[in-house]
Amino acid sequence: MLNIVLFGPPGAGKGTQSERLLDKYSLIHISTGDLFRKHLKEGTELGKKARSYMDAGNLVPDEVVIGMVKDKLEEEKEAKGFIFDGFPRTTAQAEALDILMDEFGHPISGMVALEVPDDELRTRLTLRAETSGRADDQDPEKINNRIRVYYEETKPVIDHYNAQGKYNAIHGVGSIEDIFQAICRAVDNF
Repeated sequence: MLNIVLFGPPGAGKGTQSERLLDKYSLIHISTGDLFRKHLKEGTELGKKARSYMDAGNLVPDEVVIGMVKDKLEEEKEAKGFIFDGFPRTTAQAEALDILMDEFGHPISGMVALEVPDDELRTRLTLRAETSGRADDQDPEKINNRIRVYYEETKPVIDHYNAQGKYNAIHGVGSIEDIFQAICRAVDNF
């Protein structure tokens, strides 16, 4: 089973590349944002728990997020593998994901981290705001804050997978196809 953590700062191209990887390797996409929306819409116990934290303006605790991921893994028992997009966001989440995947007998195969200079990220996010209408891409202060949060809170996850020999850095600037081919070379070596 192929299980990939697709990683990088906002605007690195994770969404673009994950679509291509899903097709090539016949994987299931796991996005915590999608899982939140599903559980909130369906009114599940996990959704209710998440809502209580979100309504109070707090982050949803790791155990609730992991519960949602576990639920998705159980739904997709016949999958060839998974792409984790936007998750894990913290080292604690990475550790919990490792334990969960080991319980299923299918550990994380590797992390693919798209590396893009900050100026390029700002340009991409600003351009994306023009086409997507995403509010978090329209304000330069919000863009800078998202990049700062990535470096302070999320980027340390790299150390977790690097210590396991599962970290693969990919230069995320160039044509979509060239970046995709570089990712595939890394994935094919997992």
